[in-house]
Amino acid sequence: MTRDIRKLILDKLAKDGTVKAADISGATGLSRAYVHRFFQQLKEEGMIVLVGKANTAHYVLPRARRAIEGKPVNIHRLLRNRDLRENVVLESIKDEGPWFARLAENVGLIVDYSFTEMVNNAIEHSGTDTIDISLRESKDRLQFEISDRGVGIFNNIMAKKGLDTTLDAIQDLLKGKQTTAPEFHSGEGIFFTSKMVDHFSIRSSGKWLVIDNEKNDVYVKDSPLKTRGTKVSCSIRFDSTRTLSEVFGRYTDPDSVEFTRTAVSVRLYRNNVQYVSRSQARRIVVGLERFKTIELDFQGIDTVGQAFADEIFRVWQVRHPESRIVPRNMNENVEFMVRRAGWVDDLLTTMDMG
Repeated sequence: MTRDIRKLILDKLAKDGTVKAADISGATGLSRAYVHRFFQQLKEEGMIVLVGKANTAHYVLPRARRAIEGKPVNIHRLLRNRDLRENVVLESIKDEGPWFARLAENVGLIVDYSFTEMVNNAIEHSGTDTIDISLRESKDRLQFEISDRGVGIFNNIMAKKGLDTTLDAIQDLLKGKQTTAPEFHSGEGIFFTSKMVDHFSIRSSGKWLVIDNEKNDVYVKDSPLKTRGTKVSCSIRFDSTRTLSEVFGRYTDPDSVEFTRTAVSVRLYRNNVQYVSRSQARRIVVGLERFKTIELDFQGIDTVGQAFADEIFRVWQVRHPESRIVPRNMNENVEFMVRRAGWVDDLLTTMDMG
């Protein structure tokens, strides 16, 4: 019996190129658990290899897997935005081949989270009729793009939040915990995705927001993409050591598991001017009272004015004592003005933002 089952498995592989435990169970009437023992034996002997996970799992000959794995994945889908579900979209793309099974577990979990979050945003926020999805492998990383022909993410934020410019919308987005549909969403998807992947970008409304986690840089430039809608691009290295728990842990309260921290980059507001006015300060801190800890990054800022520092570190902090602003990357000029406004070192030591 043992020899017959092994032969049946190998014969089917030779004929069809692939086999599942369900195929052999159905042909013999034996239980899947019993049949699985023979698959495991052949796998341990190196005669067959497992490709895929869960409902996509199947076995192939070793030479077939080498051939499959040697071919980079390049998948493209143009979908009508009608009754779409992001998890179903991802599962159907996983069925295109063993590309997902090749990913390290931590990378696979990040792709699962970030892909479904970005597709969900296009489904529920863009107002688009179609969603264009591409996923491809390069030598060292996986990249996917989600494009729509909707209202545009920055235009949507401006309209819903009453903001004046695209840069205001970008800054609002970077704060995290922001959403144009609060009854349905927490607004965390874009924020966490931008921290998980190695490279994240959004092109919309003539602007290109880039978050490069490999270089620890955030910048905005004019986008050559002038078409209507939004294009979100994400890429992650195959050898990334980043994990979901690491990113969630950095920006959530360990006691309540709520999203309570954020990182705001002041330099995005720098348009060849100094930060001197209260109005500039108010633009930066608007909406941040939702968070318990706010990281304010002064990288590249030469100096700030007294009114600017006073509005943030005294006026706003007094109005919102339940929140804590943590300045980072200050030169001595900025630190002098911030200290004059009332900031003291214990704000930094209370919580390490990493």
